Amino acid sequence: MDIGVQEKRKTLVKNEVKSMKVNIGLKEQDSKVVAEVLNQLLADEHVFYIKTRNAHWNLQSADFHPQHLFLEEIYTEFATTIDDIAERIRTIGHFAAGTMKEFLELTNLKELSGRKENSLGYIEELTKDLEAIIRSIRENLQKEEVQNDLATEDFLTALLGDHEKTAWMLRSHLS
Repeated sequence: MDIGVQEKRKTLVKNEVKSMKVNIGLKEQDSKVVAEVLNQLLADEHVFYIKTRNAHWNLQSADFHPQHLFLEEIYTEFATTIDDIAERIRTIGHFAAGTMKEFLELTNLKELSGRKENSLGYIEELTKDLEAIIRSIRENLQKEEVQNDLATEDFLTALLGDHEKTAWMLRSHLS
C-alpha cells in the first residue's frame, strides 16, 4: 500500500474530535487499526457505489432494461452496506470518512475509466473492482487487530460472502 495513503488514513483517525470514551472491551490501538480498515473499506464501497450508479444511468445497449434493473439492485444493496460500515466505525468510537475528498484519498479503486460502449464494459470494470474489494477484505481479516474485534470480524466475514455472490452474478454476465 502507498505510504501516502497510509499516512492519510492515520491522519483521519488522529484528527477526530474528542467524544465520550468508548469502553466496550477493545484495546484503543486495536480500535484505531479497525477504524482505519473500515474507513478504507467505506471509501472503496462508496467509489464502487458511485461507479455502479454511473453505469446504471449511462449504459446503452440492447440489454439496457435488464442491466439497468440489475445495476439498481447492486447499488441499492451497497447503499445499505455503506451505512452499516459507517455505523460500525462509530460504534467502536471513531469517525467515519464522509466526503468525496476523503473517499478518493482512502480508496484502493480508481474512478470510472470513461464511458463504455455497452453494458459488458461497465460490468467488467465493476467485476474487477468488486473482486479487489473482496481481496482487501480477506487481507484485512488476517490482521490481528481485526481478529481481536469479533463483531467487526463477523461483519466483514458476512460482507465477504455477500460480495462474493454479487461478484459471481457480475461475472456471469461476462460469460
